[in-house]
Amino acid sequence: MKLIDDATPVRAGEELDLTRIAKYFQDAVPGLNGPLTIAQFPSGHSNLTCLISAGDREFVLRRPPFGRKFRTAHDMGREFRVLKALRPHFPYCPEAFAYTEDESVMGCPFYVMERLKGIIPRKELPPGMTLSKDEARILCERLIEVFVELHCVDYRHTALMELGKPEGYVRRQVEGWSDRYRGARTPDAPDYEAVMAWLHERMPAASPAPAVIHNDYRFDNVVLAPEDPLRIIGVLDWEMATIGDPLMDLGGALAYWINGDDPEEMQAIRLVPTHLDGMMTRKEVSGLYCKRMGLSEGSMDFYYAFGLFRLAVIAQQIYYRFYHGQTQDKRFGMLIFAVHVLEKKAH
Repeated sequence: MKLIDDATPVRAGEELDLTRIAKYFQDAVPGLNGPLTIAQFPSGHSNLTCLISAGDREFVLRRPPFGRKFRTAHDMGREFRVLKALRPHFPYCPEAFAYTEDESVMGCPFYVMERLKGIIPRKELPPGMTLSKDEARILCERLIEVFVELHCVDYRHTALMELGKPEGYVRRQVEGWSDRYRGARTPDAPDYEAVMAWLHERMPAASPAPAVIHNDYRFDNVVLAPEDPLRIIGVLDWEMATIGDPLMDLGGALAYWINGDDPEEMQAIRLVPTHLDGMMTRKEVSGLYCKRMGLSEGSMDFYYAFGLFRLAVIAQQIYYRFYHGQTQDKRFGMLIFAVHVLEKKAH
């Protein structure tokens, strides 16, 4: 049975210059044998993720998407520095090898990291993989354990100190994502003004224990061991990582968590297999996380509503590129539906 993601031919309009990349790899990653080949992992919605193969070695190349770039998004150098600084303290990070801002290679900054070869739980489990109710619950518990482990990293003793400013984090997030939504809104998108006003009015006090937060923590950003699918061996996609309120990170994770009994329109935008029998509910996830962290769940309605809103902004920013013809990926055209569904849920 095939459990590990296959890379596919690069999408039309997103081709890379193999000759220039091969020359860069010769200098940046010594000891390579054999010619380079390039393929693309097709499931991402933001940064482009390519598989670079050279002999018996495999790498992942991450670069920004084509089209309009939004402020603070797609910062390849920042993501590379996060991986380099965090890996000694959080071994689930892939090893980062090289980064360049030399736009002569492919017209943008990019970085190269190791490929973590394992199972990535996407909207549906891979063909041939099943989970019993007990196994589904164990996998949820382990997802939360790794989340807690990340939030317990003492960033003050790492090179991550410069990553962000925890003071005023919640306010900056609410105001910043509100500005981003207004900047990316298309004529067919809802205005979200009532949601943004509610968030502005109900911002909780600053967290007494800021932490390294992933900001996109969900099942399809973790890698499971092929020989033991209940063991997490990696966490991917660190482009939005920062120092901030861990409950904001939890709210963002809950936004992706579709319960098995959620309405049909929520099921339609589900990206991860949280609907399966035995999977925890959002309330159970929140309760277990807060218990392990010693935190109160008192303002969880705010954190969840913000998570839904932030997810809508991300979807709208990607849809903006499709709406204006900056990408040919037809998947992005459906994101306007998610923007409307998330507004309803946030209300």
